[in-house]
Amino acid sequence: MTTKNDLAEAVVIERTYNAPVARVWKALTDVEEMRQWYFDLKEFTPEVGFEFEFVVEHEGMKYHHLCKVTEVIPQKKIAYTWRYKGEPGDSLVTFELSADGNKTKLRLTHEGLETFPKTPAYARKNFEAGWTGIATELEQFLEGQDRQFVISRTFDAPRDLMWKIWTERDHLAKWFGPKGVTIVSAKNDLRVGGVFHYGMKTADGKMMWGKWIYREIVPPQRLVFIVSFSDEQGGVARHPFNAEWPLETLSTVTFAEQDGKTEVTVRWTPHNATESERKTFETNREGMKQGWGGTFDRLAEYLEERKS
Repeated sequence: MTTKNDLAEAVVIERTYNAPVARVWKALTDVEEMRQWYFDLKEFTPEVGFEFEFVVEHEGMKYHHLCKVTEVIPQKKIAYTWRYKGEPGDSLVTFELSADGNKTKLRLTHEGLETFPKTPAYARKNFEAGWTGIATELEQFLEGQDRQFVISRTFDAPRDLMWKIWTERDHLAKWFGPKGVTIVSAKNDLRVGGVFHYGMKTADGKMMWGKWIYREIVPPQRLVFIVSFSDEQGGVARHPFNAEWPLETLSTVTFAEQDGKTEVTVRWTPHNATESERKTFETNREGMKQGWGGTFDRLAEYLEERKS
């Protein structure tokens, strides 16, 4: 039985996905699809009583998860227990789906966290960050690889430094944005739900505003944020030159260290977009390539300036 105290400790994540319920249900219950966005499961069957396990390594520690399916309502709800081998405590993870036109609303609840050891590794904020990231991975999986724009470049800088350059206001103001623009105003609130709000001046003196809303922050590995054009007050605005550009896009930036250098990969997809906006996004890949290419050029130049 769930008590009010249990719910007070629960992590609840709510998202709306641009996919019908049947599609989202398949992603939640088909083991081949689950391996692409969730965990590397050996097997999974959406049947009450089915038990499964998997191991996750994080910051040098291995966590052996043991789970058992407790409830299945096809295309509506699936729940399973969630505990750790050799550790006290037991919890419950529930995925609930509901239709929103052709889209799907997901409510993900993880309750019972208070039963786990009172150590930093099992802090509620870690579960919240983890499930937020998983909800984002599901979103990107449902969007489909064919709809993602992906660009990578390796920079001559260690990952810890690259993380600071991407997350600290004073650094961002000196390199972010395509060639020919200068950031003249910037505020950065680096936390989940926080905003990076910036104003850019073009070579001909025109002002453009933009913002990120942070969804996931995993130092120094990964940043996820919603991107939109903005105004001076921080509202959401349309693209100044293309009214059919998605009002919001989702960016995932990952940092992988290689022999003292850092490979930066940006994955970009439309977010809560109309079909017309999606088509606009997909037909502007060359422009995105040039824009991000110019931004990466500016980042490389900034790194060189720091060495001199």
